[in-house]
Amino acid sequence: MAAAPVVTVSGPPVERSAEVLTPDALAFVAGLHRAFDPRRREQLALRRERRAEIARTGRLDFLPGTADVRAGEWRVAGAPPALQDRRVEITGPTDRRMTVNALNSGARVWLADFEDATAPTWSNLVSGQLNLIDAFERRIDFTAPGGKAYALRPDAELATVVVRPRGWHLDERHLLVDGEPVAGALADFGLYFFHNAARLTARGPADPNSGPYFYLAKTESHLEARLWNDVFVHAQDALGIPRGTVRATVLIETVTAAFEMDEILYELREHAAGLNAGRWDYLFSVIKNFRDAGERFVLPDRNAVTMDAPFMRAYTRLLVRTCHRRGAHAIGGMAAFIPSRRDPAVNEAALAKVRADKDREAAGGFDGSWVAHPDLVPVCRDAFDAVLGEAPHQKQRIPEGGVTAADLLDVAATGGGRTAAGLRNAVAVGLRYTEAWLRGQGAVAIFNLMEDAATAEISRSQVWQWIRNGVVLDTGEKVEADLVRRLAAEELAGLRAELGEEAFAAGRWEEARALFEQVALAEDFAEFLTLPGYALLD
Repeated sequence: MAAAPVVTVSGPPVERSAEVLTPDALAFVAGLHRAFDPRRREQLALRRERRAEIARTGRLDFLPGTADVRAGEWRVAGAPPALQDRRVEITGPTDRRMTVNALNSGARVWLADFEDATAPTWSNLVSGQLNLIDAFERRIDFTAPGGKAYALRPDAELATVVVRPRGWHLDERHLLVDGEPVAGALADFGLYFFHNAARLTARGPADPNSGPYFYLAKTESHLEARLWNDVFVHAQDALGIPRGTVRATVLIETVTAAFEMDEILYELREHAAGLNAGRWDYLFSVIKNFRDAGERFVLPDRNAVTMDAPFMRAYTRLLVRTCHRRGAHAIGGMAAFIPSRRDPAVNEAALAKVRADKDREAAGGFDGSWVAHPDLVPVCRDAFDAVLGEAPHQKQRIPEGGVTAADLLDVAATGGGRTAAGLRNAVAVGLRYTEAWLRGQGAVAIFNLMEDAATAEISRSQVWQWIRNGVVLDTGEKVEADLVRRLAAEELAGLRAELGEEAFAAGRWEEARALFEQVALAEDFAEFLTLPGYALLD
């Protein structure tokens, strides 16, 4: 008989943490760790092997060994009532104010994010779990420092909560089992599932929050999806929840996963709810995987890469086609533009860009899409209302024609230049986001765009790639490490003048510069900026 797991909580004190970190909840998470952490580590090793193969060959293709899955006639389980109509979804961290605003927003779904929109401090993660429990019990409220009060609207129908745990690659160093850190994914999933699965399923299908629903981040293969499916089966059996109650939407935000969409849905078919076009991480994944594959994979300025780029059109077309062939929802990506309530011109420009983005997705067959701000919910809803009408989705639309590996990898056909302004923007966004992340903020408005870890990853990886490929800018300057360091120094000098000496000193700017330069300039490419950054968080 195996010894009982030794569970150690080493995080700093968090108010009301005892309500989350109960002995039974920790034992449940420990059971997940013992059952699945060895397989998680195997999958991380397979990631490294696959990346090495891409580096060696500069190629990626559909898997010959799973051709029968792609050709087969099968469908995923039907969506539960709460996930039938997903025409507008709002994303954001699980802090108290965002929890209230998202649930009140009028969106059909709230992606409650423990991943890219949350800096993984122990306080953020534990309090986020508390906020969700309080929300389901309708006892959540919040008063901002200026006195503005936030509360759930009485008797209003709340958005359906879909939780996004962290990806497989991240550890939770504050929670140890037998002396080893638990995977962040298993900690986030396990605590949420333990405290809420029975509470939600008891409500019945008429309630928008009537089941444990999840978004799965950073998935790179169908084997990783299989691992998640086994986690779901284990968790449901352990708590006496009927199998198939869990539903998961997988973000196709890695280029390797784009070649395994059918297989991912197949592995999760009892628990699958759909796929999402996670466009920002997808760009990061393209750069990361093909960073040393030569000129044909060097992208132009980040803000010049639109969804009209041929390789992005191929990716979204394949996603819609795959989902609808299999009876799954196809959910569009997040428009990063955010409105300004102070500047009418900025506001109108942002609304126009979001409107065009959502009109394109609705016309292209998506069943819904993401926004990052409550003011954008009506914009997204109007775009999908115009196409869907009273129908909950458009799964009957299956785009004709196949998508080839060459289509998915046609990065060279992307329009746009590599400019000095683009490089300066990448450095500025990378520094500003990293500093906010070190202070515990995971979603940050910068230059009228909502930035999270994914968009910061694009910035720093593009800088790395441009240096390694000797990119020459429109000014004639060659992108080199010294140029990037000069731009970083100029950005910090400007911020010091803008914020004032006292406010600048209160930030973590020098640490942010060191971390950004580490992940953008070092010879060895860091797989994720959050890995070296995590050691700097509380």
